[in-house]
Amino acid sequence: MSGISVFRGVANGCLPLLQHSQLPVSISISKKNTKYGPKKFTLFARYSQSQDLFTNRLQDRIENLPKLVEDIVQTSLNTGPRGALRLVQGIQAVIGVGSEWLSDASKTVNSSSGLATELQLGLLSPLYLRKLFERLGATYVKLGQFIASAPTLFPPEYVEEFQYCFDRAPSVPFQEIQAILREDLGKPIDTVFEYVDPTPLASASIAQVHGARIRDTQEDVVIKVLKPGIEDILVADLNFVYVVARILEFLSPDLSRASLVAIVKDIRESMLEEVDFKKEATNVESFRRYLEAMGLTRQATAPKVYPQYSTRRVLTMERLYGVPLTDLNSINSLVPNPETSLITALNVWFGSLLACETFHADVHAGNLWLLRDGRIGFLDFGIVGRISPRTWSAMEVFLGSLATGEYDSMASSLIDMGATSINVDSKAFARDLEKIFSSIQDLDTEIIVAAAREPSTNATAVSANLVVDERQMNALFLDLVRVSESYGLRFPREFALLMKQLLYFDRYTRLLAPNLNMLRDQRISIVSSQRSKNIYQ
Repeated sequence: MSGISVFRGVANGCLPLLQHSQLPVSISISKKNTKYGPKKFTLFARYSQSQDLFTNRLQDRIENLPKLVEDIVQTSLNTGPRGALRLVQGIQAVIGVGSEWLSDASKTVNSSSGLATELQLGLLSPLYLRKLFERLGATYVKLGQFIASAPTLFPPEYVEEFQYCFDRAPSVPFQEIQAILREDLGKPIDTVFEYVDPTPLASASIAQVHGARIRDTQEDVVIKVLKPGIEDILVADLNFVYVVARILEFLSPDLSRASLVAIVKDIRESMLEEVDFKKEATNVESFRRYLEAMGLTRQATAPKVYPQYSTRRVLTMERLYGVPLTDLNSINSLVPNPETSLITALNVWFGSLLACETFHADVHAGNLWLLRDGRIGFLDFGIVGRISPRTWSAMEVFLGSLATGEYDSMASSLIDMGATSINVDSKAFARDLEKIFSSIQDLDTEIIVAAAREPSTNATAVSANLVVDERQMNALFLDLVRVSESYGLRFPREFALLMKQLLYFDRYTRLLAPNLNMLRDQRISIVSSQRSKNIYQ
């Protein structure tokens, strides 16, 4: 006999996290003006100003044209023949999604209400653009994930729609994975590994992971392998996006003020780092050195990297055994007090924000485990963040005010953190922030409890798990960003990364320690910004 119950609501009725340049156009005509006097001069002056503005812009474009051409030529040379292939594939994808849009539009074109807004935007609408990205493949799926993770940079409708890009990607045939392993290792696979499991443990847009065992040492490992052809596709696609951004900025100077090229450069750098497993290995080793320097190796760990079996496309790491931090039943069988494990995870992560060169920026349940030996395991360092002292200083004030509900202080910290060229009404901003964080207590917490009776012993086993609603989490942050942008504030990307991790930890707190306030509990140390970065180096 078994049963499943679903409970919704806020644990203990509170949220643990909270305790809960245009020229002026003006003509003044005096009656004393003669027909050919001041009036004519005023009009001529305005005309001259407009003409000068046009001339200056034209001159700037002419001066920047050689640089633009040089940049496009160099980028095209770096792309090579793969660019032509991707162009053909891109045309096919546009035709495919375009046909889908035409079909949907034809169904509503004769209706009295006319075309919906979604259809009026065509392929630039969030829905059809997301479908186009999925057809274009891994690069654009990763780009979609970037959009979904950067509500400070993109409109909320696009951020919400591109959440679908986080769905599990299809795996590639094991024969193709074997070919990459043979090529990168430079020797037969069976001389290095006793076995490699042909069934992947996980498959993402750019890589998939297989379990294996090293022949010489009999150590269990996981091998993260870049999917075949992904790097070439990525370079071609990102170079194309960069060239388009450069041309658009050249044609429309207003876009340069929106930092379009800078955003594309940031995306390109971030994505190219993620497909270079040597950089991920560096991130892992950096985190491990931080744990050693702080004396935390008995409380937490990250997988050891095997550099002799790793390349740009292959990353071999120690295999850690454990359960996600949301598996309450399994956690109770491993440790006597889940709350203690959560506090350890929080202290280790908060400490890494300044004591480590990069911080783990993707602590969802698949990447944060309680291991069989009771330690916290931090997995997958493909997505990391770097935080500037200025941002962290403001972030500390923000977290403190978040814990105490001091919204004036919270508003001031966000104003210090955000980029703005206007004076912000901090009092009005504080009132709007209070509305957001007061209503957060209405967010759903869904805990699934399953009970099963063992026939032989007649004992009942109870398992509880937390369902993390990614859309609710993003909706909360989007509200914060939307209100902040209404006051002219634009936040650095690391703020979005930090907030998302805090929301993950808030969800874990609801399940493992519903009475814990992670920002006010004295057992949790939020590192002071006075501490120097990279203290272990």
